[in-house]
Amino acid sequence: MDLYIYLSEDEVFTDFNNTEALFWYQQDLVYGDWTTGDSGDGCYEHYQELDLSENLKQNGSIYIHIYFTKSGFHPDPKRKGQYRRLSTVHATRMLNKYKRRKFLKTKNLLTGETEADPEMIKRAESHGPVEIISHWHPNLTINMVDDHTAWVKGSVPPPLDQHVKFDAVSGDYYPIVYFNDYWNLQKDYYPINETLENLPLRLTYCPLSLWRWQLYAAQNARSPWNFLGEDTYEQSDEDQDSVKVALLETNPYLLGLTIVVSIVHSIFEFLAFKNDIQFWNSRQSLEGLSVRSIIFGVFQSLVVLLYILDNETNFVVQVSVFIGLLIDFWKITKVMDVRLDRENRIAGIFPRLIFKDKSTYVDSSTKIYDDMAFKYLSWLLYPLFGCYAVYSLLYVEHKGWYSWVLSMLYGFLLTFGFITMTPQLFINYKMKSVAHLPWRMLTYKALNTFIDDLFAFVIKMPMMYRIGCLRDDVVFFIYLYQRWIYRVDPNRVNEFGTSGVDQSRDSSAQPAAADTTAAITDKPEGEKKND
Repeated sequence: MDLYIYLSEDEVFTDFNNTEALFWYQQDLVYGDWTTGDSGDGCYEHYQELDLSENLKQNGSIYIHIYFTKSGFHPDPKRKGQYRRLSTVHATRMLNKYKRRKFLKTKNLLTGETEADPEMIKRAESHGPVEIISHWHPNLTINMVDDHTAWVKGSVPPPLDQHVKFDAVSGDYYPIVYFNDYWNLQKDYYPINETLENLPLRLTYCPLSLWRWQLYAAQNARSPWNFLGEDTYEQSDEDQDSVKVALLETNPYLLGLTIVVSIVHSIFEFLAFKNDIQFWNSRQSLEGLSVRSIIFGVFQSLVVLLYILDNETNFVVQVSVFIGLLIDFWKITKVMDVRLDRENRIAGIFPRLIFKDKSTYVDSSTKIYDDMAFKYLSWLLYPLFGCYAVYSLLYVEHKGWYSWVLSMLYGFLLTFGFITMTPQLFINYKMKSVAHLPWRMLTYKALNTFIDDLFAFVIKMPMMYRIGCLRDDVVFFIYLYQRWIYRVDPNRVNEFGTSGVDQSRDSSAQPAAADTTAAITDKPEGEKKND
């Protein structure tokens, strides 16, 4: 068979006599041949630089038109005797790719100055904060699928059905042509603008096995029922890029370990949520638990959610953070008495929420230690908070005051968030006990923290995130140290004035007392008859 490849700015191509439009002509290709070609693998390659027209510089489009014909035939329908419909396979695709470029108008809130490119600022003022720009990638692979499956029209499963074309008269399907750009990374695309004079293009023709084609088609498929919009598609492309880079650059053994560890991480995350909910659902007393840390955790989760919404983070991350926030709100109802005050309404319309400490917390030494811990904590927390706020205001650009507040709070919590874990450590120290902690949940979360350490140094991540993983490790090791030095002693008297020995005696005495009562109550048969 012969290969004809034409390039045109028209989506429908008819100018077969234009020799300048013919980009590549390859003769005597064999269907399913895996041994010929430039490298003996059935692949052929052609490279050429294209002259850039004014239309392309102004966000125009360019299309590639591919024709496979049986040897001796031509794709032009006007050539009588040389054209045959059943002997011609045609496929078309747009070569350039339109991507959104968002311009974030950030500035120093005190001086009003910005380090952004002045040209970018002008384009943002003329085109708006979101501009659709044509991008170019110099590589494209054309695959002919080596397939002999007896496909029948209507029985091809999706997403393969998008690529299989049937003849309307005979019912046979044409050889499958697949445009393969799976390994074209998003970072390698560059915008087409007035500064460019030509565009490089390298086309590669290769046969492709059926199972590999199924993998590529499944990876590139997008659901027609998607409701998340184009922004989510762009985020998905970026997420896939990170996976592709990991496949290309990571050691295979390390990659396999990462996949296994990812599955284990998901299991531990589920178990941590499950045991956390079970612990707080069955908890009757707040002895030894820092209620203020729970409340501060709600504030921290709320700040993180607002921050990722303001920065338009991945939708999946938004959902997971939102679920975690709901669980934190639910914990508030377990550590405090929450009720609606319908008499003193807000603005005379909305009922007022009343929060009150539970009696098991008010009448305990835990509250004293908790207040003491946050008192000492404030001496360190407030100065650090003020210094970080001033630094963020002076040296970091922001979209506005709202973004400054969120980014300042988020950065502070990410940097110094471990300080909020210290009140619980202080309570453990004062009570000389760790028996009140949900150790199963803490263990699962600690294991996930160690897994995050692995990801943080295998996958490219901000240094601040790596520091955050390290600080969680340090806090958990302190918890382990406290568990070791405050071992459970059955002879130690707890805050209620009882010990494990007393409780075991009481539990063993109850069955004995029940037996004694039964022995006294039940009279011998002879006495019953005398009565």
